[in-house]
Amino acid sequence: MSRFLGARSALSCLGAAVACVATVTAGAQGQPDYERSPINYSRSAPHDEVAQLLSRLSRHEVTLTGSDRDILRTLLRELRIPIASQIVVFSQTSLQARLIHPQNPRAIYFSDTVYVGWVPGGVIEVAAIDPELGPVFYGFNPAEARTGRRTFVRESSCLRCHGGNQSGDIPSLLARSVYAQANGRPMDRYGSVAMDDRTPFDQRWGGWYVSGYIGQTAHRGNAFGRERGDQLIFNPSERRPADLTEFFDPSPYLAATSDVVALAVFQHQVALHNVLTRAAHGFRRALASQQSLQRALHEPETAEATYTSTQSALAAAAEDVLDGLLFRNAAPLPAGVHGSAAFREAFASGARRSQEGQYLKDLAPQGRLFANRCSFLIYSDSFATLPLTLKNRVLDRLGTILRDGDTSGRYAYLDADERHRILAVLLETLPGFRGTLDASVRSPNR
Repeated sequence: MSRFLGARSALSCLGAAVACVATVTAGAQGQPDYERSPINYSRSAPHDEVAQLLSRLSRHEVTLTGSDRDILRTLLRELRIPIASQIVVFSQTSLQARLIHPQNPRAIYFSDTVYVGWVPGGVIEVAAIDPELGPVFYGFNPAEARTGRRTFVRESSCLRCHGGNQSGDIPSLLARSVYAQANGRPMDRYGSVAMDDRTPFDQRWGGWYVSGYIGQTAHRGNAFGRERGDQLIFNPSERRPADLTEFFDPSPYLAATSDVVALAVFQHQVALHNVLTRAAHGFRRALASQQSLQRALHEPETAEATYTSTQSALAAAAEDVLDGLLFRNAAPLPAGVHGSAAFREAFASGARRSQEGQYLKDLAPQGRLFANRCSFLIYSDSFATLPLTLKNRVLDRLGTILRDGDTSGRYAYLDADERHRILAVLLETLPGFRGTLDASVRSPNR
């Protein structure tokens, strides 16, 4: 779905050499790492929310009838995706580029775990997060659903963009800011920005419509680029619409907004889903390589990071996850990122709260996205099913940061009050976290 997104040094060297040979061989075969053991992405049956919906469809517990719009509404209801999450992109950066233009843009709806894209007249695209595989991509043709022939089809073609070099060689989601012409065509020669929390506000949302923003700082949404000779001409839009009616007729869509807060939340969770996928895949591959070498050398096979190379992979993966969870180097947000009450209410619905009412989905009034800078995706199945050694490393380090502060200075931007709020929330709402924290206190050098 487019846009969117070893123990001894001698053995360590041998393990690195084996890994290097495997990488060269795989490169020669043209097969990405995630298609080989232990991931086996395309050969593995997914366990995501679409797979669960397919079971309900097969039992005739759900029927998909009516217009494309009716079917879309039913899908969102069954996948528990709020209509208020709608964000709208007009750049031609999807497999359905021929249908997309500023007067017929593509809408995206999302929950914490599923993303649905739809352009009027086209198929419905779905990316569902499998806890171990990462995003799994599906295509859905409403016309075929009405005839009962078939519903969701797993789309390997999406991996051309969502599983190659520009995605970091993992199955990933993409959320890009581009310069787009008035016909929606991206101006690729001037580059694009893969958006995450660190992206400066003035570089965000090129090729997207933005509503609900009332501030003075410019962004790239709601505006088109053009060329004069070999120079880019781009003037940020001064329009601050409450809805999209001044840009196109939104009546074919389920909402008339492309909410600025929804865009910021989407940008955050797309990036963090990718971080979790990359960390899990990378460490699982490193651990599998270690275990393969242990078997070859007739050593005891371990599930812990025993070799120096595996320990390095563990440390790097844990640091990446922590950086993502704790919004390290996140760009400040200007005043005026107001958004719609409908999205704020839908987003906070069902949030896990402490007895004092604190929660991780509490949107900040200004300056940053969340009042408590620890991502709500810490509750996700993707985090819960991280390799146990990796998850324990992350939770152990997180507990130390929140309880004692960060002596390295890496997370010094979290002051004592915020750290204590986050700690209190997690102790009450994250299963197993209190035990991890207690174990860390008992074993300070763990």
